[in-house]
Amino acid sequence: MSKTAFVFPGQGAQVVGMGKDVYEAFDRSRSIFDQADRALGFSLSSIIFEGPDEALKQTANTQPALLTVSIALLEALEGRGLKPDYVAGHSLGEYSALVAAGVLSFEDAVRTVRARGQFMEQAVPSGQGAMAAVLGSERETLSALCAAVTADGFAVELANVNCPGQIVVSGTAAGVQAVVERGKEAGAKRVIPLEVSGPFHSSLMKPAADNLQSTLAGIEMRDASIPVVANVTARFATAADDIRGLLVEQVSSPVLWEDSVRYLIEQGVDTFVEIGSGTVLAGLIKKIDKNVRIISVNSISALDALQVN
Repeated sequence: MSKTAFVFPGQGAQVVGMGKDVYEAFDRSRSIFDQADRALGFSLSSIIFEGPDEALKQTANTQPALLTVSIALLEALEGRGLKPDYVAGHSLGEYSALVAAGVLSFEDAVRTVRARGQFMEQAVPSGQGAMAAVLGSERETLSALCAAVTADGFAVELANVNCPGQIVVSGTAAGVQAVVERGKEAGAKRVIPLEVSGPFHSSLMKPAADNLQSTLAGIEMRDASIPVVANVTARFATAADDIRGLLVEQVSSPVLWEDSVRYLIEQGVDTFVEIGSGTVLAGLIKKIDKNVRIISVNSISALDALQVN
């Protein structure tokens, strides 16, 4: 029997103006933007719709902005009676998945990811950490190169295992630079430094994880009504206490996206609906398995064209 997974994008998918059409067209979607502005105490929706781009790119704004747009689109989708069998999200997108699964209220989620973004920005002084996308390398070979560079005193680790041939590394600026210079040793075709404000999903994010743990301790979380695939384990998590622990771990652990998608396919998922800005996840999923159906819901026109069954 065919199954559907809703998947939600993370940082990097943001663009000024995203979600404006659903805000204008659907009361349920507009209410999400309004709730975000109230929960945060400033007009996040103005930054989303009008920018400037520099403001939207700040991690502490990007994270609640992407969550808000994903949930506004989800509201429009659910208004049409569509429900998933499973949910998952890439890094920050895991919070959108948890709202979809009833684990977190939207207001709690938007406040939490705003704090998460601030903690991540503050964890490592500017310029000391970095990330890079490594194209064409095998996971084991790249992992060995990172271990060798780290042994030389320059910490660098796998951060996002996105799809075959695309892995992101994260760590000290010197460690990432060493991977850029020595990437060919790991079979890399190209190594592209990323424009990010910190070494996300590496052990250098431990201070952010500790701060997030304190924040999450005060947030009400319920058991998931829909199974959620966790980034850290690439397996289902449904118990609130387990999810709380995994969210803390996630900040300083690799995002196992390729493994998560393969796991969902093993559970019978043949249709993935990407909900949020852009089409980043659709591109990754296509490289993981070209036989599954992928639909990106990022606008009213995409909603209108949607036929899941």
